[in-house]
Amino acid sequence: MNLVGNIEKAVKAALLAGQEILEVYNSDFAVEHKDDKSPLTMADKRGHEAIVKTLASTELPVLSEEGSSVAFEDRNKWEYFWMVDPLDGTKEFIKRNGEFTVNIALIKGDTPVAGVIYVPVHEVLYVAAPEFGAYKVENVKADSNLSLDAFIEAGVKLPVQTDRKYTVVASRSHMSEETADFIEKVKAEKGEVDTMSRGSSLKLCMVAEGSADAYPRYAPTMEWDTAAGDAICRLAGFSVTQYQSEEPLVYNKENLLNPWFLVH
Repeated sequence: MNLVGNIEKAVKAALLAGQEILEVYNSDFAVEHKDDKSPLTMADKRGHEAIVKTLASTELPVLSEEGSSVAFEDRNKWEYFWMVDPLDGTKEFIKRNGEFTVNIALIKGDTPVAGVIYVPVHEVLYVAAPEFGAYKVENVKADSNLSLDAFIEAGVKLPVQTDRKYTVVASRSHMSEETADFIEKVKAEKGEVDTMSRGSSLKLCMVAEGSADAYPRYAPTMEWDTAAGDAICRLAGFSVTQYQSEEPLVYNKENLLNPWFLVH
């Protein structure tokens, strides 16, 4: 397994997907429903096709929402595979706030071992693998054609230490009662606590980069929503653990729904 070579292809795939998505995003559109002809669906499909085509040369299977019908008996035999979400943050896409991402994770067995997240509108790339750790790279245009080494050289190793109050990042769209309780508990322990909201997998990235200390996700997510961010967080030195447990999230389960979890 040429891990670094495969991650380089995953970065290329994420950027190409970003290009496809931006073409739709920058067009004059209005979206009400995610139907087969909506711009949202078109962006999702075009992103997915770009990723699958680019990753084909790795000869590893791809699992995503688009292909989640693969039988568990078949995918349970995979040693390595790609977990993909070509457009994470559909509400953010519709709101045009730019907080949507392209997510690609490399999974070994049931564990994410490397991850790529690209934020097309903000031109930010997050990439992580055991060989080099986790990095954030800014000013990465979707048509960039740099090598992985060049991206890492231009990036910042995560996490970046900052002098700030304890910060909890939460979903803008899914604030559960348990999340609110978590924030109150942290306030009792830490005193003043700041909160921040982000869309999509950017919430995991906020912890990985050091902008936040915790991300409680006490609401439903699917494996493809979290796999890339999970890898980036782990390789930046953070834990992604199941609700009220120290057990890490696991992937390629028969049911692809994640349990509630905490990034810390």
